[in-house]
Amino acid sequence: MDKGHNITVFILLGLSPNKNIEIFCFVLFLFCYIAIWLGNGLIIISVVCTQLIDQPMYFFLNYLSLSDLCYTSTVTPKLMADLLSEKKIISYNNCMVQLFLIHFLGGIEIFILTGMAYDRYVAICRPLHYTVIMSRQRCTSIIVACCAGGFLHSASQLLLTIFLPFRGPNEIDHYFCDVYPLLKLTCSNTHIIGLLVIANSGLIALVTFVVLMLSYFFILYTLHAYSAESRSKALSTCSSHIIVVVLFFAPALFIYIRPTTTFPEDKVFALFYTIIAPMFNPLIYTLRNKEMKNAMRKV
Repeated sequence: MDKGHNITVFILLGLSPNKNIEIFCFVLFLFCYIAIWLGNGLIIISVVCTQLIDQPMYFFLNYLSLSDLCYTSTVTPKLMADLLSEKKIISYNNCMVQLFLIHFLGGIEIFILTGMAYDRYVAICRPLHYTVIMSRQRCTSIIVACCAGGFLHSASQLLLTIFLPFRGPNEIDHYFCDVYPLLKLTCSNTHIIGLLVIANSGLIALVTFVVLMLSYFFILYTLHAYSAESRSKALSTCSSHIIVVVLFFAPALFIYIRPTTTFPEDKVFALFYTIIAPMFNPLIYTLRNKEMKNAMRKV
């Protein structure tokens, strides 16, 4: 375990020391993970195999489902394996890879949600220019920008963590490798790094959340001028987006917008954006959407 006085493996303490709770959680998360694959997989197939892929909203939804699948797969399989195993061990290298992937894919998800809000804003507030503004080239550029933004965010998180010396305790009080639980284990002063994490993760989450809420405020304000039928259709789409945004952002803001302190509740809040939001996304987007239901029937 000792390589130049640096830790080479970490022990994840997981969700609970109680074996019965762990078995219950395993069964629950197994169903959640199957639901995530079925729901998001069905959305991807339905969008790609029908004409919906030509519409910007479904073009983004397709990539959101894909990022959901990848994002939850960086955490959930390892979590489920750990729930059944006696020792929950992760190597230092795997820990850093998991940290990078979670923030990379989580960043992409946040930015895609912002792209979707922009798409709805243009559709409702500037309908006559919609096809020109939201061209396929513009949509592809937005997805590329989402990936670049996710990479920059994640690379900076990794750089803040990877050079820290880990020589003391190696028990991470979490079910995956994240920055704050790791900062607790390092034997150097992490005050400045903690502030940089807030500036990075916390501010990205806060700024995008405010931008999203403002865009929906403008959308709802513009809806006054619409007919009752158009208004209910637009409200249905926007309300489903808002539910997804709140499910994802509220727990993330709780964890990342404060100084480097960790609470026992953090693990429960993290479940929202690692498992629960990716599971509910397909339900929220399909149950309230006629076009999506029709596409699924065709498939």
